[in-house]
Amino acid sequence: MGQLSELELYYFNEGTSSSAYESLGCHRVEWNGRPAHRFAVWAPNAMRVSVVGDWNYWNQSADIMTPVGSTGVWEIFIGIANHTNLYKYAVMGRDGNVVLKADPYAAACEKNGTASMIWDAEPFPWTDEKYLAGNHTYHNKPVNIYEVHAGSWKKGLTYRQLAHELVDYAADMGYTHIELMPLMCHPYTPSWGYQVTGYFAPTARYGSPDDLKYLVNRAHEKGIGVLMDWVPAHFTRDAHGLARFDGLPLYEHPDPRRSDMRQWGTLLFDYGRPQVRSYLVSNAVYWLKEFHIDGLRADAVSCMLYLDYGRNEGEWLANRYGGKENLDAVELLQRTAEAVHELPGYKLFIAEESTAFPKVTNKHEDSLGFDYKWNMGWMNDLLKYMQMDSYYRKWHHDKLTFQMMYAFSEYYMLSFSHDEVVHGKLSMLNKMPGDYWQKFAQLRLLYAYMIAHPGKKLTFMGMEIGQFIEWRFDESLDWLLLEYPKHVEMQRFTRELNRYYQDTPALYQCDDDWFGFEWAVVNDSDRSVCGFYRRDEAGNKLLCLFNFTPVPDRAYTLGVPKAGTYTQVFSSDAPRFGGTGDFENTPPVETIPVPLDRFLHRLSVQLPPFGAVYFVCEE
Repeated sequence: MGQLSELELYYFNEGTSSSAYESLGCHRVEWNGRPAHRFAVWAPNAMRVSVVGDWNYWNQSADIMTPVGSTGVWEIFIGIANHTNLYKYAVMGRDGNVVLKADPYAAACEKNGTASMIWDAEPFPWTDEKYLAGNHTYHNKPVNIYEVHAGSWKKGLTYRQLAHELVDYAADMGYTHIELMPLMCHPYTPSWGYQVTGYFAPTARYGSPDDLKYLVNRAHEKGIGVLMDWVPAHFTRDAHGLARFDGLPLYEHPDPRRSDMRQWGTLLFDYGRPQVRSYLVSNAVYWLKEFHIDGLRADAVSCMLYLDYGRNEGEWLANRYGGKENLDAVELLQRTAEAVHELPGYKLFIAEESTAFPKVTNKHEDSLGFDYKWNMGWMNDLLKYMQMDSYYRKWHHDKLTFQMMYAFSEYYMLSFSHDEVVHGKLSMLNKMPGDYWQKFAQLRLLYAYMIAHPGKKLTFMGMEIGQFIEWRFDESLDWLLLEYPKHVEMQRFTRELNRYYQDTPALYQCDDDWFGFEWAVVNDSDRSVCGFYRRDEAGNKLLCLFNFTPVPDRAYTLGVPKAGTYTQVFSSDAPRFGGTGDFENTPPVETIPVPLDRFLHRLSVQLPPFGAVYFVCEE
């Protein structure tokens, strides 16, 4: 393996490469019959570039790179650099100033510093072939994601420790996937990983790249998928990062109306630049291919799609048609989706997109290509509804029902993420009004409603145990709460609910259209009750009813379409969950052939206070 090939650099500069990391960055090679490391970096505006590191005592004159034709890439072969040596590029701009830059394509990074690290990856002994072979589609499968911040689930754990403690916990709790908040190299811990400097380097806070592979591999051995946050919208302004990489705007747009993201203190990528497209598409492929990650959740997609995002009038630059849509970002996302879905196995591509931008998911032709979109409207409406005193809910019943006006317009994922339990928004438990018992009862009701509602699921760590305080990135979750009965009951409820979800095809097989959903109770705003049927591919029905008031009803009557028997199979009010237990052992109920509402039969069931109950329907 020698010099960079013209074909590799052609695809990179054309913006069509999905494997640029195999050429650029630092790689162990043979050069003139001897082992060496090849360094290659894109810096087209630089006057000079050299590699500085441990082996040359950071001497800017020792290892000067050579430009590769007119490609904008600089290259050098160094025989004395070794595995785990630290290094940077000394980049001289046109003004003669030299800035030390981390390698944008580095495979590893310094733990407590800003340097890149040489990482000679050996073949990893993967044992997850069976798991990967089973991934073909997720639309008719259960997807219940446990979102995790690796540094604060249990503070101080490494990737390899998480591979056992976190993975075993997720499996025991009945989750199907773990989603890790960004693990790319980021210098500022309070950014939670969302201000990246090294897109190809796992953060060294928790271990090496091989340690992260071990975590993914063991998750797959336990039947748990691993997703990761991906941050293609913006990057940090840190001097050692991508900002003004060769003395001029390179990864960012030269016009501050396109590049400055003042509300986050970051810079936006210039998606119109072909080499930036190659960088980002290759980065998405890198994590999925080299680390066996099962999917990416793209952060801040709305920021990418709208040129006026977070800007006042006159502070943004319109596209070539005078509109506010970022056409280059649209093209990038579509290209990324294509590259993701060309990989072996089925890899998920998920959008955090909070607007009504059309055709986000591949439910549509000519879409952005995402597999799922977070349903932010559902989340906001439901949390506003739950946070109000139950007395007032009857005047806001539409917040429960409006979501079905658009529930099948995209492939949706229902999410209660980390963003909902920070910055004064309160924890999920503390969002619930009422006394101590009512808070827990309503949280169980909320989760049971979410599991029953069409759409795949995601919840953030700590929500399953009823954490009282907001999430703190620099401390462990309050696991000590599990010394108290109410939190033990909350955890038990979440575990059983998750397992019931996985065991019940009606709750996940037909998430994408009206075949899997039918309203049973939609207009009972006076009693704040709603209910619906979920249906599996074979037509089997599950009736899900929800009482959003503290008033129990021992004979709640609703119309049903056909005669039959209804058997209660799950109740959030069971005593083992901390409920009253007064409504648990209810016998099967027969329908009565008396018309009600639009139906020919009626049914009387018991609804517990702040309770959710599921019934199997045998028509």
